[in-house]
Amino acid sequence: MPEAGDADVSVRELRRSDARSLLKHLNTPTVLRYIAPCPTTVAGFERFITWTHRERSRGSFACYGIVTGRSRSAVGVIQFWPIERDFSTAEWGFALGAPYWGNGVFLRAATLALDVVFSEIGVHRLEARSVDANSAANMALHRLGATPEGVLHAGFRKDGIVRDHMMWSILAPAWKIRREPARHDN
Repeated sequence: MPEAGDADVSVRELRRSDARSLLKHLNTPTVLRYIAPCPTTVAGFERFITWTHRERSRGSFACYGIVTGRSRSAVGVIQFWPIERDFSTAEWGFALGAPYWGNGVFLRAATLALDVVFSEIGVHRLEARSVDANSAANMALHRLGATPEGVLHAGFRKDGIVRDHMMWSILAPAWKIRREPARHDN
């Protein structure tokens, strides 16, 4: 997987050495509130990382670790999986440690990862689902230029609680237009 980065944030394939940091940053009640459960041990994250490498080699999954200038290990993940076999339509999901919320880390990491999936992986349509009550994730998707497409009623179930999912999409041509001024500024 191509790596991408700027002076403060980078996205790269997960490494086995990321397991301890991912456990610390993602396996917290605050982060887990609106996502599916993640591994609960370092060994569990090591197995997850091995699985991501195997699935990437099969062409059925891509997972980036989010690394900041302050960290050497991943403090979050951005994952992509195909809806269409050729990855032309894909879905993505993300999780980031709470200490990195609200300071632009996610938007920068997501922009880097989206540049790769649209230009190098060949995604044409990228979909995301976000729990309706997760205002931070919904705002981040909006800031990235995602278009809200509807509500998936009762699409999220966790710990006996049922919530709606918001469905979002980003199309490759719209992403390219959105990013064009940024490319000229560099």
